[in-house]
Amino acid sequence: MKNDATVLDSPIQKKQELPEYELVNLTINGQFFKLKLQPWVSLLDAIREYAGLTGTKKGCDHGQCGACTVLINGKRINSCLTLAVMKDGEAITTIEGLSDGTVNHPLQDAFIEHDAFQCGYCTPGQICSAVGMLNEGRADSLEDVQELMSGNICRCGAYNNINAAIMDVKSKMA
Repeated sequence: MKNDATVLDSPIQKKQELPEYELVNLTINGQFFKLKLQPWVSLLDAIREYAGLTGTKKGCDHGQCGACTVLINGKRINSCLTLAVMKDGEAITTIEGLSDGTVNHPLQDAFIEHDAFQCGYCTPGQICSAVGMLNEGRADSLEDVQELMSGNICRCGAYNNINAAIMDVKSKMA
């Protein structure tokens, strides 16, 4: 039996054009940004290239190193894996937003006190990830901290000092 039916208005037959630009409203560190972005711009690039906040680092650009970690409504994410248009209207905190300009976040002070960095490239992502992890309330031990921070890589190998800084802040929170 031969099927002579023709499919009309199939989504395969219609080519949908992507919009050239989207208006994206981001609140980064309490400051409002209205950005005109191409839909495929990552949140990392929007933060660094369009908002001009370069504390968040671009490492692997594949979500494997954690250098680009920021907080969205207090939860940690890899900003290189997130499209800026997906976070329209969200509250974003970068490393610059953890300090009020005069007083550091306790984790920033602990990283200094414990010498928890060498080259410093991963430090913004490490600190943002640690803040998010502590917000989650799931880190009950050093082993938990090590596991929950495993998505943030330090090529210099300052893990012992990073973990010590986090545990120090965690102990003061209890």
